[in-house]
Amino acid sequence: CLKKDVGQMKLQDPNFRPGLVVLQVSVECITEVNENSSFHGLIVQLPLDSIHKIDTEKVTNAVAPEKDVDGLTSINAGKLSRGDLGDCFIPCTPNGCMELIRQTGKPTAINTPTHPLRKKTNSCAVRWELIDGLCTSHVYRCVGGGEESVLSAKRFLDSHKSGNWNISYTKLNLQKPVPSDIAISRSCVPKPIDRLAREVGLLSDEVELYGKTKAKVQLNIIKRLQAQPDGKYVVVTGITPTPLGEGKSTTTIGLVQALGAHMKLNVFACVRQPSQGPTFGIKGGAAGGGYSQVIPMEEFNLHLTGDIHAITAANNLVAAAIDARMFHEATQSDKALYNRLVPLSGGQRTFSPIQINRLKKLGIEKTDPSTLTEEEITRFARLDIEPSSVTWQRVLDTNDRFLRKITIGQSPTEKGHTREAQFDITVASEIMAVLALTSSLEDMRQRLAKMVVATSRSGEPITTEDLGVSGALTVLMRDAIKPNLMQTLEGNPVFVHAGPFANIAHGNSSILADKIALKLVGPEGFVVTEAGFGADIGMEKFFNIKCRYSGLRPHVVVLVATVRALKMHGGGPTVTAGMPLPKEYIEENLELLEKGCSNMRKQIENAQHFGVPVVVAVNGFKTDTEAELDLVCSMAKAAGAFDAVRCSHWAEGGAGAVALGQAVQRASEAPSNFKFLYDLELPIADKIRIIGQKIYGADDIELLPEAQRKVELYTKQGFGNLPICMAKTHLSLSHEADKKGVPTGFVLPIRDIRASVGSGFLFPLVGTMPTIPGLPTRPCFYDIDLDPETEQVNGLF
Repeated sequence: CLKKDVGQMKLQDPNFRPGLVVLQVSVECITEVNENSSFHGLIVQLPLDSIHKIDTEKVTNAVAPEKDVDGLTSINAGKLSRGDLGDCFIPCTPNGCMELIRQTGKPTAINTPTHPLRKKTNSCAVRWELIDGLCTSHVYRCVGGGEESVLSAKRFLDSHKSGNWNISYTKLNLQKPVPSDIAISRSCVPKPIDRLAREVGLLSDEVELYGKTKAKVQLNIIKRLQAQPDGKYVVVTGITPTPLGEGKSTTTIGLVQALGAHMKLNVFACVRQPSQGPTFGIKGGAAGGGYSQVIPMEEFNLHLTGDIHAITAANNLVAAAIDARMFHEATQSDKALYNRLVPLSGGQRTFSPIQINRLKKLGIEKTDPSTLTEEEITRFARLDIEPSSVTWQRVLDTNDRFLRKITIGQSPTEKGHTREAQFDITVASEIMAVLALTSSLEDMRQRLAKMVVATSRSGEPITTEDLGVSGALTVLMRDAIKPNLMQTLEGNPVFVHAGPFANIAHGNSSILADKIALKLVGPEGFVVTEAGFGADIGMEKFFNIKCRYSGLRPHVVVLVATVRALKMHGGGPTVTAGMPLPKEYIEENLELLEKGCSNMRKQIENAQHFGVPVVVAVNGFKTDTEAELDLVCSMAKAAGAFDAVRCSHWAEGGAGAVALGQAVQRASEAPSNFKFLYDLELPIADKIRIIGQKIYGADDIELLPEAQRKVELYTKQGFGNLPICMAKTHLSLSHEADKKGVPTGFVLPIRDIRASVGSGFLFPLVGTMPTIPGLPTRPCFYDIDLDPETEQVNGLF
């Protein structure tokens, strides 16, 4: 019977196995078993002699009631005494007695559940009870413990079925006018993050708490949930934005709050961790806004759990390793270099595992350092990096225009070995892309090892594995790979993982976060993720790069549009961050708006290239008129959108996005025909051309000399079949930021191409795209300060 029950459970989850633990008395061990999801039953052996002074009530009540297969905790005893047999465990003895009575039909007087406990031996593992001549022994207790453990395992499996949530939502106290983002964030008390984790089906041993409002989720959850069906997958993108942004993050959170708190569906938001560059620069944070935010916003926007700092440290370790290696090779003989790379220890030299990997790559099948020939020593010790070929840059999570071009090695200690270099912003690091696209710790280790940092003088790609640093990178990234759990203002779960900047980077949240969330929400639930900037940038990379590596297929595209941005595309005056909006944007102007809808029409077309239904979310502002909002909705539907709805989630929270949620739910049930834009086996230039012509509207592309050289080099090195990650301005469909609407008749200039082999794409640089932003005349940091009495952060937005 038990075998049959276990077999039924394995049909639900092939990896599931009931677990029973028998412990000698130890409250610490009991706590450890309570928190271990592999064990479903716990029996505690209590010594009954007078020598051991033990508080038996304290010990028995330390056992989690759901694992108390002996039924001895006060909670189980209470439930049993009131007859709540379906939600407790019955102690083995009375359970055995009842089974014997059932089998024999012989009556006995049992007034209470513990009445049959007539006699005990001096062993917790063996109990004998006499009931009108019938006896039960330790055999029944062992069998009973096993039966109850299987029952506990079954209850555990039933309660942790995919999508079986028991979540409470936070009611908003809406104010008019809408207060500042940080005032709203502070007005809402977040649920303890461990409580939210339990509500959405996470186990205590799968969650690492970082204080009371954020946590990391262990990757072992993937194995536990792998047999569970996925939920529905939604990506939020936008039209070409103004420099102010059009509210994609706000819409993402508003939609999640609507689907969850108001439509009572399981839903997860999966968003990107903001860079501190814009937070202290001009754009501000990225937690959403108004009554649609991730909270606490200061935790979200500043440091979080340190993932970006880990990437900065790992990236700059690689940069230091490159220049140090070039310096040491330039100033030492082959023998001296080899002796220092493989130093004497205890009188002998030994290769490290990563050095063995390099030997194998070189075709040298030797493990004894003393057996290498002089020619093999030279090949092993010298990477022979061509300094001008170094593509790996140092990074910093700060906007600093003066680091765009620097000279390194100017100290006398570097003996004249200088070279020109630059800084990128941290989120543009290939290590950030690896984090976003990896599928496991092992996969991340392999991707980090494959990152190409330079080319040798003989034309061979030099990797971090060649440098000997890839193992150290994995160590630095071992915590960063775990998704971060936070919540919305209304108490919905949010995974925050990987970074922004889809104009100069991959710009999407992590595959790991999306995959875990899709399992947790269940087949009727939703996961809403966000792709950076406009659909021509973040969404194109989401489909052509992220979906290729994840294997996931989205059900719906939500395209965010605003009246303000559409008027800009219709020929409105320049929109400048930090300056008041011209009157054209705050007064009704249907002619300007209708002309600007051409950009929305093009971005709908861009989404339709991938065969996924499009819902347009018109993010309303208080200056928008009814006629303007109606015009945008009607033109979106005429352009082929599945639906178009106006939203007021900034002012009303999830309630203001219910119509959007309903449209998304309907669209998720509509037929789709997902397809990629290009075949990976096409030549590099052809893949770039397809993106330029189909997504941007270019007549053609132009490969400038350096880009043409890189096409030839990467094709020769075997990287020609990678997808393309364009680095292009987000402020226009073209490469010129001031060209609004739908530019035509232009040729797309490709000035350079970089290879991000570890993350798995080629990275063409379009026009003069800087890879680290600069600070404006008046950055956001003017308004940011700390109250020394309350320790509250002021001025963030």
